[in-house]
This record gives sequence, structure tokens and C-alpha cells, in this order.
Amino acid sequence: MFFFPGVVIVLVLWLVVTAVRIANEYERGVILRLGRFHSVKGPGLFFAIPFNVDKVYKVDLRTVTWDVPVQEVITKDNVPCKVNAVCYFNVIDPERAVLKVQDFRMATSQIAQTTLRSVLGQVDFDELLSQREKINSKLQQIIDQQTDPWGVKVTIVEVKDVQVPESMQRAMAHQAEAERDRRAKIIAAEGEFQASQKLADAARIIASEPAALQLRFLQTAKEISGDRGSTFILPIPVELLKFLGKN
Repeated sequence: MFFFPGVVIVLVLWLVVTAVRIANEYERGVILRLGRFHSVKGPGLFFAIPFNVDKVYKVDLRTVTWDVPVQEVITKDNVPCKVNAVCYFNVIDPERAVLKVQDFRMATSQIAQTTLRSVLGQVDFDELLSQREKINSKLQQIIDQQTDPWGVKVTIVEVKDVQVPESMQRAMAHQAEAERDRRAKIIAAEGEFQASQKLADAARIIASEPAALQLRFLQTAKEISGDRGSTFILPIPVELLKFLGKN
């Protein structure tokens, strides 16, 4: 009889110890009591009824960084390529993350893979390379909309790397080289056109001013002579003789 109070005390202490649960600052404890949702506890210290009456599922609220495996994609213009991405998501509703989906991490990863293949299959290859931000935003919106019923928020989706076959790389290099040649020829043609316009303007000015023609003739003679002494014969325009005769 003297041991009975001690046994009771030990039993109570044991029950208290088994009932005590601790959730970290970034965790929440979802409690199911007799199989039905009861409450969400944490962070810190909380109690759960032992003997399998309360089942506690801890949910991590921190952002998860998940690398989407390489996916084989055929773009809208039939270019085969391999694409991988990275997805950032976190739980915003622990209750739904436990009750609405069996494994929210696996479910989110599968949604990300299928959405990546679907979206990239609707864009051209050039758009995939040049409009990466637009595609990333579209991927984030679609995946986030599909994971919202599970209490999961997808914050960022980034396409990391795009790999194309070697034959396609050679074709792209030839295309880029041809584009550079085309631009160079256009720039050269525009330069010739502008130069011809300036020469035509100069010719009109010289034709309207005889004195300008004489000055241009003398300037040309000076440029030909240079620094070294040389002898050259140039025809003297009749207009110059008339100009000298007047003086």
C-alpha cells in the first residue's frame, strides 16, 4: 500500500512526458483526434493525448528548393531539347497539406514536371531562349494554381538550362552567322546610301557657287602635292581664267 501513491505519481509523470510535444518555430503540428481533424498547434510546447488517441503530423513551413529533373521537350516548331528547372515552394496551410494530399512534396514535384513539358511544348524555340522571364512567370502561375488546394504556395519557377542536339547547335550557328552577314551588308548599304546623299548635296552646292568650285580645286591640288616637292600638270578650268581676268 505504501508503493501505490508512488506508482500513481510515476504513471502520471509518464503520461505527461508522453503527451508533451514540441514544434520548432518553422513547424506546425496537425492533430487528428480519433481520426478526425482537431487543431493545428505550435510553435513551441503543446500536448497530445497518448495511446494513439491523438496523432500529430509535423509540417515544415520553410521554403523547399526542388530541382525539376531534365525533361525531354518538343517545342511548338518541332525542335527537340532537354530542359531542367528549379521550383521554390512552401506550405501556407498545414491542415490542407496533411488532409488534402498524401505527400505534398511528391505531388508538387509531379505537377511541376508535367506543367514544364506542357508549357514549353506550346512555345517556339526562339521564344524559349529569348522570353525566359515570361515563361517562368507562366509556369509559376499554373503550378501555384494547381497546388493551392493542398495549401502549398509556389513562389518561383526558373528554367535553368536548355540543351539541344549537336546537329541543331550547328544549324543555329550557321543561322547566326548568316544573320550577322545580313546585318553587315545592310549597314554597309545604308552607309553607301548616306554617303551618296551627302555627295549629291555637295555637288548641288558647288554647282550653284562657282567660287566654291575654285576653292575645291585648289584644296585638291594641295592634297595631291603633299609634303614632298612634286611636279604635276592639271588643266586649268576656264572659269578660273575668267575669275583671274576680272582682277
